[in-house]
Amino acid sequence: MKKTILIAVLLTFYMGISQSSAHVSMIDYVQVLNKNKAEALFYYQNNWQQLRIKAIEKGFITSYQLLETQPTAKTPYTFMLITTYKNKAQYEASEKNFQELIDAGDGLKLLNEKAPNAFRKVILHHDAVKHWH
Repeated sequence: MKKTILIAVLLTFYMGISQSSAHVSMIDYVQVLNKNKAEALFYYQNNWQQLRIKAIEKGFITSYQLLETQPTAKTPYTFMLITTYKNKAQYEASEKNFQELIDAGDGLKLLNEKAPNAFRKVILHHDAVKHWH
């Protein structure tokens, strides 16, 4: 009897941790062009990140992460940008919601007046990434 209860508890625990979450993320892998890392970082901290701070305040997203890694020949990106939504509906409204924030903002902030396509390139984009517990 104890063995049966233990197995039932373990199976319930396993099923609980292997369930998918309603959360959805979008992940971009960004390559820095022409040794313009300072420009790219400035751009992401002063535009991308600031929009996400406002998006959290408005309830448009759940979280975000701006990650930096050392690029290699196999993984030539420096930054990984992750935006997480609480569910598919919030994700599907993201374009409209971010446009609202952009329209209310005070314009694009750039370091050294270089345009984004001069210092960064999104080399890989993952849409609607599913979360697991």
